[in-house]
Amino acid sequence: MLTLLTQHFVLRPSSLCNMNSLLEVLFSPLPYPAIVSLFAAAAATLFYLRTRPRPLRCPVDLNSQSLGIKVKDGARKTALLEDNNNLMSYYHADATTIYEVFQRGLRVSGNGPCLGYRKPGRPYQWLKYKQVSDRAEHLGSGLLHRGLKPNADTLIGIFAQNRPEWIIGELACYTYSMVAVPLYDTLGPEALVFIIDRAEISTVLCDNRSKAETLLQNRENGQTPVLKTIVVMDPFDSSLAERGAACGVEVVSLQDVEALGQSNLQKPIPPKPDDLSIVCFTSGTTGNPKGAMLTHENVVSDAAGVLKKNWNLYFKCISLILLPNLFT
Repeated sequence: MLTLLTQHFVLRPSSLCNMNSLLEVLFSPLPYPAIVSLFAAAAATLFYLRTRPRPLRCPVDLNSQSLGIKVKDGARKTALLEDNNNLMSYYHADATTIYEVFQRGLRVSGNGPCLGYRKPGRPYQWLKYKQVSDRAEHLGSGLLHRGLKPNADTLIGIFAQNRPEWIIGELACYTYSMVAVPLYDTLGPEALVFIIDRAEISTVLCDNRSKAETLLQNRENGQTPVLKTIVVMDPFDSSLAERGAACGVEVVSLQDVEALGQSNLQKPIPPKPDDLSIVCFTSGTTGNPKGAMLTHENVVSDAAGVLKKNWNLYFKCISLILLPNLFT
């Protein structure tokens, strides 16, 4: 056995020659150009490591993002909760709906500035909380006097650019438990027809004659038979009302509806937190528009989460709305 092991590890002379050649190649001095190239590569690597862009730090604490819930559908919840327990429905016990939130703003601000607007190059003008509240009650009362019902089955379209009357119209819905359905220009005529029919919208608030004519044209084409009333915010002449009457749609001014409501004022009928507040429809680029149904509790809880984070927004903030009100 010993003899066999010794023979197994004996190297032949040819193998020794090959090994010596390999060692000479590995340990022989490198040519000068090769040495220069190695140093250049090392210097370039060191320079890159010292000057490369540093990773950007996330401006938001990742621990304040949503957390996974142990369920099969992949649901998540906010990480802003104390002890990560119950979800927030409201921040103040007397402000559990959008209507109550506005009324609390009226009380806390002492009838302070509420809605600001301006023309290009001009300073802002402000409507105070009481002015907005009164106009919302007048408009809502006028709509009820015209036959609308104060419940979540009454959906009112708002087809206008950002302006105080947009918010006043929305608040009129909330004051009497009705539902706002925003409409906007980029939807296109087909989407407008679909939404009005789908939501069974009989009354639409418009900002100008052009939008009213768009709705009337659809009605003249035999579409949106459910549409019965168009309330226009800007002044218009009698020809628009006559065109509406010819196709079975009554065109009235916002000012007249507010005056009607002021003369027939009705006591507010506030909604409950789980009542529907607004239906936001998508643009319908991947098919027919889809409506996101938001309750008062949905909207109020979102605002409560912002206040919970304490971003110094409580008494000092002024909201500048650049996007259509639908996206706010």
